Amino acid sequence: MTEQAIPEHYLDGYAHTLAEVAATGRRLTREELAVRRSLGEEAADAGHGLRALVVAHLSAARAAWPGTPGSADCTLAAVQQAVDAFAEGYERAQRTAVRREEATRREFIDDLLYGRSDLGRLSERAERFGLRLSRAHAVAVAEGPTPHTEGDPVTRQVERAVLARFDARSILLTTKNGRLLCVAPGDEDDVLTHFAKQAYAAAEGCRVAVGRAQHGPGGVVQSYEEALATLEMAARLDLNEPLLRAADLLVYPVLARDRQAMADLVSHTLGPLTAARGGPQPLLDTLTTYFDSGCVAAEAARRLSLSVRALTYRLERIHKLTGADPADPAHRYPLQTAVIGARLLDWPAKPL
Repeated sequence: MTEQAIPEHYLDGYAHTLAEVAATGRRLTREELAVRRSLGEEAADAGHGLRALVVAHLSAARAAWPGTPGSADCTLAAVQQAVDAFAEGYERAQRTAVRREEATRREFIDDLLYGRSDLGRLSERAERFGLRLSRAHAVAVAEGPTPHTEGDPVTRQVERAVLARFDARSILLTTKNGRLLCVAPGDEDDVLTHFAKQAYAAAEGCRVAVGRAQHGPGGVVQSYEEALATLEMAARLDLNEPLLRAADLLVYPVLARDRQAMADLVSHTLGPLTAARGGPQPLLDTLTTYFDSGCVAAEAARRLSLSVRALTYRLERIHKLTGADPADPAHRYPLQTAVIGARLLDWPAKPL
C-alpha cells in the first residue's frame, strides 16, 4: 500500500502535537499516547500496512518540522513516542486478530473431526480453510512417543516440508489430542505419503495411519476415525510398520467385530497350549513369528534366535497339543486366525 493511500484520519492531531512539543519541550500526555494506540488498532483492523503507516507519520513530521533552533531533540523524542504508541496499538490488534483466527480455526477443526456441526454450514466454513468437502478426502494421523501440539518444533518442521512441496490451499495440517493430522484430497495420496515420511523423520518412533478416502462433508471424520482405529489396532497387534493404511488392515476389524466368536476360536484352538511346560506364551510367540515369517522355518528361527531344529520341535509340540499342524495348509488358516485373535484379545495375559 502506498503512502498516498493512507487516510489522513490516522494522523489526526499529530502535527498539532508536534508543534506544541517543539514550543514547550513537553512529552506526549497519556491521553495523546492512548489516541495513537487506538488509531494504530484501527489501522490494523482496516488492513493497512505498518510500513506505509510509519512512512506517513515520518512524512507528516517532516512537513511540520519546527524552525525554532534547539527544538529538534524534543520533536524527535515526540515522534519516537507517537510512532511507538501507534505501532504498539497496531501490533496489539494484530495479536488479537491472530488469536481470533486461531480460535475460529480450532473450532472448525473440532467440528470437522467430531462431525457435530450442520454439514451444510460446515462445508461453507471449510472453503475458508481450503477444503472443498464435496470432494473425497483422506486423513493421515501421526502418533509419536511424545504429544504433538500446534507450533511445536516437530509440527512446524513437518508443516514446512509438506507445504513447501504441495499446494497449501487444498491441505489442512493441524493437531488433535497430541497427534499430528494431515487432511488432503482423496486423489492426492502422494501428499499423505510425504506427510508420513516427514513425520517419521521428524520424530523418532512416530507411526502414521492413513484412513481411506471418503466422500462428502462427513468424509473427513470417517477417514479420521478409521485412521485412529488403525493406530489402535496396530498397537494391539504390535505392528512395527511406520506407515499403516486402513485399506490394508480391513480384515482385523472384521475379526474383532464378534468378540465372543473370536474368544471361542482362541479358546478352542489355542487353549490346549496352556498345558505346555512354561505356559502358552512361548509357543504362541513361536506361532506368531512363524506366520509373520511367511511360514519359512529358517527365517522364523533366526527371528527367535533359535536353531531350525529347536523351532521344528516347538512346531511339533504345538501340533501334538492342539491337533493342528502349522505346516499343513489345511490347518494353517484357522490356526493363524486364532493367533491374530489372541493378539487382539491380549490372550493369555487376559482371560477370555
